[in-house]
Amino acid sequence: MTAPADDKRVGGEPNAAFREKKSAPGQTPGGQRDNVGNSYFMRDRSWHAPALTPLYKTSVTRSPQRAPLSFATTLSEETSPVFGNDTLGPLDNDLIHNFASDPAGAIGPRIVVYGRVIDEMGRPVPNTLIEVWQANAGGRYRHKKEGYLAPLDPNFGGCGRTITDENGWFEFRTIQPGPYPWPNGPNDWRPAHIHFSIFGHAFAQRLISQFYFEGDPMIWQCPIVKTIPTKEAIETLVAKLDMGATIPMDARAYRFDIVLRGRRQTLFENRMEGL
Repeated sequence: MTAPADDKRVGGEPNAAFREKKSAPGQTPGGQRDNVGNSYFMRDRSWHAPALTPLYKTSVTRSPQRAPLSFATTLSEETSPVFGNDTLGPLDNDLIHNFASDPAGAIGPRIVVYGRVIDEMGRPVPNTLIEVWQANAGGRYRHKKEGYLAPLDPNFGGCGRTITDENGWFEFRTIQPGPYPWPNGPNDWRPAHIHFSIFGHAFAQRLISQFYFEGDPMIWQCPIVKTIPTKEAIETLVAKLDMGATIPMDARAYRFDIVLRGRRQTLFENRMEGL
């Protein structure tokens, strides 16, 4: 896919949306010292949703019952798995065709999702495995416990994976998922979204989150999204429509950048402090 002319796809400069005022040398944004850029930035718990939010019903049983404990990381936690493109199949990043028996592929609006994985200093994170999974265009997952009455698409499996290149860029093709109801309140619906996980620099820190699509009014009605304290934080989970990167007569394009740690980090469900 050809990048827009003003797109900074090479070098270490992050997209303008992620530029920020840096702290003094050797300091993190929170004021704690950083070991020559090798340690993690301190977490900002106010940036994420609280663990217990009763309007999101399952958080009542899933939230911690005791205060969290902090432990120093070990060497095995600070070393990462090594992934290479030889571990991927030719269609792993093409969800339109990787499950299909029909050459036409899955049913639904075709999209390309691309972006860049960077750290809090704007440095690219290369050779990082990104896994994605989602509902089909009708809002139904391919799962044996799925309860939504929308039909399955026999040509859509709903999962894929890709690896970032040397400059942290990634890309995959898929179908834009549909919204679906869920048994939280009398009439709660999830907005269209794609789940993703990412392996960063450390093996024990697989990060999991989900992103939404720009312009979807259902984002702001979702009880899960409403647990996030600020609109600025929610916006880090919204993929932006990029008509300059579309494939004519084929697929629209959305850009979604992932920031590990720092002031503008992406929100992660399983590790609120980021990588």
